[in-house]
Amino acid sequence: MSEPVAYMWKTERGTIIGFTPNDNSHSEGRLGIPLYAAEDLHPRVKMTQSEFDEFKNLFEVVDYASIALATIQHVKDDFNKLGERVYSGTVNERIKKENEFNVLWANYNPDTPEETIEIVPDKKWFVVRKLPNTGGNMLKCSDDGLLMYNAIKEVATYFDTKEEAELWKNPLTEVVLLPVEGDD
Repeated sequence: MSEPVAYMWKTERGTIIGFTPNDNSHSEGRLGIPLYAAEDLHPRVKMTQSEFDEFKNLFEVVDYASIALATIQHVKDDFNKLGERVYSGTVNERIKKENEFNVLWANYNPDTPEETIEIVPDKKWFVVRKLPNTGGNMLKCSDDGLLMYNAIKEVATYFDTKEEAELWKNPLTEVVLLPVEGDD
């Protein structure tokens, strides 16, 4: 988090004595309470790259957020990541996610997407050997039910929740959260 944009000043007894922009250097017995930081004014929505790609494609062909949400619901093959993002969870969670989507849609500028969207890596849970270099470190569950530890991350079995991965853990393995794409 960056430095606060403004401070509210109070005496030790709690009397508000003023506000100053981004200056906490001269307290002189006063209490400077940070009010907010610049990113609090315009928070960015965190999305995976695949969610952003679907959002960008949708934004190019649809004019209104309400039509975009209906498209996500009915054209599931083209917008499955956005569908999972917006329409999973309880009714209250879905309402909050729809509201977040509507605000994002209203504020999104395709010329400067980084102002409204932050790309985060898509992470999943993996079961990994604790001792490296023992012939392969990542668990792979084959369709036949065979378990192997010679899989690289790209073909290893991953889990959406830590609890699912914990079921496959043993004393020689650990459960780790790793990006699905990339070299990390």
